[in-house]
Amino acid sequence: MDYQDTLRYLFSLERFGMVFGLENITRLTHVLGNPQEKLKTVHIAGTNGKGSVACLIASVFHKAGYRVGLYTSPHLISFTERITINGFPIAWGEVVRLTDLLRERVRDHSIPETYTFFDFTTAMALYYFAHQGVDLAVMEVGLGGRLDSTNIIRPLVTVITNVSLEHTQVLGDTLEAIAWEKAGVIKTRVPVVSGAVQPDVVACIEKICHDHEAPLYLRGRDFDGGDKGSGLLSFRGRRWGMENVTLGLAGRFQMTNAALSLAALEVLEEGGYRFGRDAICRGLAEARWPGRLEIIPGTPTLLLDGAHNPAAAATLRGVLLEDFDYPYVTLMVGIMEDKDADAILRELVPLADNVVVIQPRMARAKPAEALAMVARRYARGKVEVIPASDEALTYVQTHTPKNGLVVVTGSLFTVGEVRAQLAGSIDG
Repeated sequence: MDYQDTLRYLFSLERFGMVFGLENITRLTHVLGNPQEKLKTVHIAGTNGKGSVACLIASVFHKAGYRVGLYTSPHLISFTERITINGFPIAWGEVVRLTDLLRERVRDHSIPETYTFFDFTTAMALYYFAHQGVDLAVMEVGLGGRLDSTNIIRPLVTVITNVSLEHTQVLGDTLEAIAWEKAGVIKTRVPVVSGAVQPDVVACIEKICHDHEAPLYLRGRDFDGGDKGSGLLSFRGRRWGMENVTLGLAGRFQMTNAALSLAALEVLEEGGYRFGRDAICRGLAEARWPGRLEIIPGTPTLLLDGAHNPAAAATLRGVLLEDFDYPYVTLMVGIMEDKDADAILRELVPLADNVVVIQPRMARAKPAEALAMVARRYARGKVEVIPASDEALTYVQTHTPKNGLVVVTGSLFTVGEVRAQLAGSIDG
């Protein structure tokens, strides 16, 4: 197969949807020689901030001279963004080779082709990192934790960023139920770093850590980070203390993600890795996470942020109120069908002078007309329906005042489509 044929095969596996459990990934990694057993890893779960924490940890490792793999999802533009080493995406040829290899092993061992896209790509990533000899692989949970394909690893440290209501159809409809699923990544005697704050959530994590004899380090108790203004971070850890550290990721909420990253790095240093002050500072300052509070200068200015659940939308609302001052705001939004569109739009629509609703090119996308009906409950201006993202982008760029702001949000798929259209001006 060529690369495009390979992508068609991989995405065809999405027909199986979300199949939770470790049986498929266990079979796939077994026929690959169990590459996860050859890797040192960090495992990152939580509702929001997983990708940012993963990016920050990987960036510091890279600046410290290590070879670090990073596995995240979803991608914005190219599948290859999901699997990187020291910031470089996996090559097309490697995607083809690994897909062919795993399909061949599957046939040789008569494994039923009922595994999902995420099962298959997780097995590919583990094999790739093992055979590329990375010093560490940073693995982001796809959904939940306990039954997520990445939960086949035994990490050096586990990070649970935070917990809020999401995917209630599959994870449970209470914070405690969702916390239990996410805390399912906790392993016996593996240290846990968490930014969770709700008493019921913390109690759940504490109980599971106690049952597994896993040391637990909580934000606000064992470590913390503060905003010193102008993108400067202060950090108080169990051993480390830092002041006025520049953070490359935009948004005050990233200070919490940076603190979680530093707390995890403290644990890793205790396990034998070494990070000089310069590598830590450069790693935090030079980290980039596209599509998350990403500013595209222009007339008007564009802000891309994949605020795909109510907690993320509330965070984006806070950023817009505190850090941005534009006389006119256009909201360009597309949301998946399985998301709480009402709660997301309730946070963001009242801030906009104009709302343009799109429908990302995904089977799971909420129909634009249905989304517009929700948006109109909260709008103080017009709500327009332009389903195609390319047409919508052209419209908002020409109908928003030059000194205004266009906020593209609601889903990372929405952001990805828009970013792909802007890729020439962003990436060169």
